[in-house]
Amino acid sequence: MASFSLKEPSSRELSGGDLLAQSLGQAGVEVAFGLHGGHLDAFLMGCELAKIRLVDTRHETVAVQAAEAYAKFSSKIGVCFPDDDQKGSFGNGLPGLATALADRSPILCIASSPPLRDIETNCLQGIIDQVVAAKPLTKLALRVTNAEETPRLVSHAIRTALSGPPGPVLLDFPIDVLFSPIHKPLISWGSITSPLSYGPGVHTKAVEEAKKILESSSRPVIIAGSGATSVSARDELAKFSKAYHVPVFDTLKYSVSTIPTDSPFFGGPAEKLAYLSILGKQRPDLVLLLGARTGMFLGGRAGGTIPPDCKLIHVDVDGGEIGRVLPVALGAVSDCGQFLAALNKNSTTPSHVDEEWVKDVLSIRHIPSPFEQAPPLQPSNRLHPYHALKTVFSSVEPGCIVILDGGEAGLWGSDTLAACSPSAVVKATGNLGFLGNGFGQALGAAVAVPDRKVVSIQGDGSAGFHLMDLDTYKRHGLNILTVVVNNYAWGMSINGQDMVYGGVESARPISSLSEGAEYNQVAKALGNGSAKLERIEDIPEAIRRLQGQAGPSAVNLIVDRSPTHPGTEAMVGDTKDPKKVVVPYYDNLPRIIYGE
Repeated sequence: MASFSLKEPSSRELSGGDLLAQSLGQAGVEVAFGLHGGHLDAFLMGCELAKIRLVDTRHETVAVQAAEAYAKFSSKIGVCFPDDDQKGSFGNGLPGLATALADRSPILCIASSPPLRDIETNCLQGIIDQVVAAKPLTKLALRVTNAEETPRLVSHAIRTALSGPPGPVLLDFPIDVLFSPIHKPLISWGSITSPLSYGPGVHTKAVEEAKKILESSSRPVIIAGSGATSVSARDELAKFSKAYHVPVFDTLKYSVSTIPTDSPFFGGPAEKLAYLSILGKQRPDLVLLLGARTGMFLGGRAGGTIPPDCKLIHVDVDGGEIGRVLPVALGAVSDCGQFLAALNKNSTTPSHVDEEWVKDVLSIRHIPSPFEQAPPLQPSNRLHPYHALKTVFSSVEPGCIVILDGGEAGLWGSDTLAACSPSAVVKATGNLGFLGNGFGQALGAAVAVPDRKVVSIQGDGSAGFHLMDLDTYKRHGLNILTVVVNNYAWGMSINGQDMVYGGVESARPISSLSEGAEYNQVAKALGNGSAKLERIEDIPEAIRRLQGQAGPSAVNLIVDRSPTHPGTEAMVGDTKDPKKVVVPYYDNLPRIIYGE
């Protein structure tokens, strides 16, 4: 095919691994994350020829997570290759596929398996059928049994990952397929040289109905998720919110901000809408939900974020999500940018919107934290986590990318991150609540956007998952500052236990961590700049010094595990109601009291 000129190796035959690498290059792939494995050597050598940058990690899950973040920040397919021989194998990458599926991350996972002739011989990597294992965690999982079919199947996999609701796909290449020479006349090019197709457009009737509902609303808000973060969607959203005077809130599960944070209609994270009822203010009568899914992180069915009596317009590329949890007044299967562009045609500033109410809603973002007046030093002589992280964020470079990991550490970080005016925020735990994802997410973000500093917030619990990848940051010279918020405990766990079992003389099983863990020493041994910080006055100078150095650094930030973060209290629920059975992290159940 004229537009795809195969590069011939100078000292060997063109192999299946070469054709795979060059097919990826033709599709626009520039970076791939993974670990070396002998099964994949032909592909890795092919990447050198195709000028695809290989970023090697210390764990397979980190490689998949890095591909996730790279996809989000580059707006391209993320590619990873979990190792496929004795180091741990493809199985270690499965958690990454699970989070990519839950968080709608378009990634292509390249795996390798035993030679086709060795099926069912109990050989290396042959005990588990990797395609079968991956199918429940991907949009598509295929084994490529003929090397000449590679371009066609690579194109098919990438289109599947990017179309509709994005998600992970997997291609498994038996080792003999990768190492065998290519018979060029038999190559099936498929659509590897064709441009990608456009996403789903909006139905005209849906736009008309949406305008009618908007015109009948006086208290509308927008909640925008990761499906509304494309450049076109952000531009149309900013235009729409300004024209209609509608406040915009982010889900912030995994997104670049959907409109500029200095926009007069930016309201901040959607969970702040719950403050309206606490403050005695009217709640929205209409929610326009764009590219976001209902569920736990939007208040579930309890109505904390989306009021049960409001109208709901839900726009998503996945029709299966519309009405899945909450009833809708209108559902539209559409690309969010296309939907907003259609709404913006002939739009005029509405006279029916309650402007005073809009001011009330937008003011929520600036409500001071109840911990603002708390002393920075707790009775334990350890730092208050709110003040410790606020000081960290006040000291980092403005416009950085912030990755939030951990349980309560991530919540405290979310409360204070505005102090650094971040350019993007990722709540790395995602919809599955996976701890430790932040190491890979920081890696992918740093590779995708090398001109931005990355700040990765970890709890001492989440830090234990992938701390060795500080070595990866060093080897690749990445400007990532890792902050381990160290309270010597699984904070959300131990504080949740205190809430449920408080006042009872009992153990707090397996919720404490070692007070001897010196994360700064580990970071130093792995070549990172490092500091241990226990006093507020030491934080600014140390953070500026570390961020001023080239390459990665890490901070061991010692804080108290008290007070309990309000987010933990909200997730555990009311533990004092005698008529309820406490079910932490879910809606409590009514207690059946016999004899009443």
